[in-house]
Amino acid sequence: MSELRYNPFLKDWIIISLQRQSRPNMPKDFCPFCPGSGKVPENYDVLKYDNDFPVMEQNLPETSGHEGGFFKTRPVYGKCEVILYHPDHTLALSELPAAHIRKLVDLWCERFEELSLDEKIKYIYIFENRGKEVGVTMPHPHGQLYAFGWVPKVIQTELDASLEHYVSKGRCLTCETLESECAAGARMVLENDSFSVFVPFFSTWPYGTYVVLKGHKGSLPGLCEKEKDDLADILKKITGAYDALFDMPFPYMMALHQQPVNTVDTSLYFHFHIEFYPPLRAPDKQYFRASAETGAGAYCNVVSPEEAAKSLREAFKKIPGKGA
Repeated sequence: MSELRYNPFLKDWIIISLQRQSRPNMPKDFCPFCPGSGKVPENYDVLKYDNDFPVMEQNLPETSGHEGGFFKTRPVYGKCEVILYHPDHTLALSELPAAHIRKLVDLWCERFEELSLDEKIKYIYIFENRGKEVGVTMPHPHGQLYAFGWVPKVIQTELDASLEHYVSKGRCLTCETLESECAAGARMVLENDSFSVFVPFFSTWPYGTYVVLKGHKGSLPGLCEKEKDDLADILKKITGAYDALFDMPFPYMMALHQQPVNTVDTSLYFHFHIEFYPPLRAPDKQYFRASAETGAGAYCNVVSPEEAAKSLREAFKKIPGKGA
């Protein structure tokens, strides 16, 4: 059973998904994403795999029946997919050739376009969780895609702020943020022709970065061929810099922020970008979002964004063939 339950204090819908609790622990010597498992083709480059334990489905399930009066529920409409990066069980995004990552970008675009055809889908969220520190139990290189039947709260807040800025200033908020960070310089990490990477002035995560498209476009399918190549290049570079930072496979959460679909036109004020949320503040110290952060939303970043950016720039120089 999956359903949405309304939280009137936060004005938000919460997913209750009982089937996620029944996910089995896979044997250590078995991976369903590896060729030979019987679950995936024997040969593939990148692959879309329907999640075996989805929190959302396109055939609307019944709700639990606990709703009524003060309590509001509705069925969870959507789709959950796993995006496999490579058949090799041990390779990370940072270790893949840029040409192979470009295939991943193309698959993201294909899935975005196909899922957008379902008018009940309102937001397509592409993301990756990497490392046991963020709860990953399947180390095979992969990300996920959640196609929501509503616009999630954080994205809606970002959309609202972007619209307000556009109305008051006549400019895209992300464009102005990028321009300001480039002018300041202290928090810039790296760039190529189409993308810039920086630790935002207001970062709430130690070593958190934004990967921002230099041209104003709202989502992946709008990127030209050059921009798609450059996206593959910049993803390889920033994930490589993360791995070089503490000389270890670096855990992170990666989230692609794109414009919603099948709803109001946000193209004038919403700007495609990627956010990285790394949970480490030092090689042996994890950053936890504890009571103040979780209960009050009062975030405390213990690493200066300027120092974080400097450390990431230096880490990138350590990558063989990249150093100055």
